[in-house]
Amino acid sequence: MTKLAKTVSLGLAGLWAGMAQAADDVTLQLKWVTQAQFAGYYVA
Repeated sequence: MTKLAKTVSLGLAGLWAGMAQAADDVTLQLKWVTQAQFAGYYVA
């Protein structure tokens, strides 16, 4: 039973950490003029 409790608590901790990271806003500021080399950033 303790192995199950550890597994469940680790799973919940992982989900909580993932949700905390997903809540952060990310801003991408490019230093150069828009060029084709940044097409991958725009698609992502």
